[in-house]
Amino acid sequence: MRPSSDLDSGPGWHTEVAPRGLRALCSPATLTGGLTELAWVGAHVLMYPLGARMEQLRPDSRWRTGEQPAAVRALFAADPLAARTPVLLVHGLVDNRSVFAVMRRSLRRRGFASVCSWNYSPFLTDIARGAADLGRHIERICEQTGHDRVHVVGHSLGGLIARYHVQRQGGDRRIDSLVTLGTPHQGSILAHVLPTPLVRQLRPGSPVLQELEEPAPGCRTRITAVYSDLDQMVLPTHSGRCEHPDLDTRNVLVRGVGHMSLPMHRGVLDEVATTLAGVREAAAQHHPVAAVA
Repeated sequence: MRPSSDLDSGPGWHTEVAPRGLRALCSPATLTGGLTELAWVGAHVLMYPLGARMEQLRPDSRWRTGEQPAAVRALFAADPLAARTPVLLVHGLVDNRSVFAVMRRSLRRRGFASVCSWNYSPFLTDIARGAADLGRHIERICEQTGHDRVHVVGHSLGGLIARYHVQRQGGDRRIDSLVTLGTPHQGSILAHVLPTPLVRQLRPGSPVLQELEEPAPGCRTRITAVYSDLDQMVLPTHSGRCEHPDLDTRNVLVRGVGHMSLPMHRGVLDEVATTLAGVREAAAQHHPVAAVA
């Protein structure tokens, strides 16, 4: 195979590269993922009005390890207390908690006793301000539940807001694990399309993203970044990886899953559950759709 630099020039580019790219776009996995994405987007449009109200945290006080199904007991075998740690779900841009309808139900059925979602302001113009609001909401959750730390799952922009709080506002004191789904950790070129203050912060090399590249010594939060090779919003798709020398990070690639499908995909739900239960490595090593990268 020729070096990649040779693929960008020369008379053979159109005959060698273009058909290969076309075949990739027309592969069964890509077509299936695209159709699934369209179906989920349609369903989400219908569910969106139901997520406009803020959700109240309602811990399940009936949770007892011995009363759960065998699969649930196995999930928390290494750390039975992990099921009681509150889980907070944070949505993405121009969205609300309705995007987590499937994940919220899935996590509760898998034994997590306290799962809730948070709607930040639809008029948010600054990631740092959203991160500070997130921190205040987490403090309220800790006060209500008596727990010192929580887990956070962030979809798209929600993951970046949570990461900013962890790195720049001392949020690692409260956030034990952060799982991001389709989050533009390195920005997205699509952010150049819409010149609003918030979207400008999602451009590659923006001042906010440069802040997140600064040293973060002693950060205690474990971060798992789930990204897809079929993400239509995070471009290039590898920008969904979280790369930082001071952070405890793990990048998990899922194939053929669209941006809006990530919070509903069965393989992603498995990854989130096992990660939050403390089974960090087994999730990607044994699941067929995920790979640690």
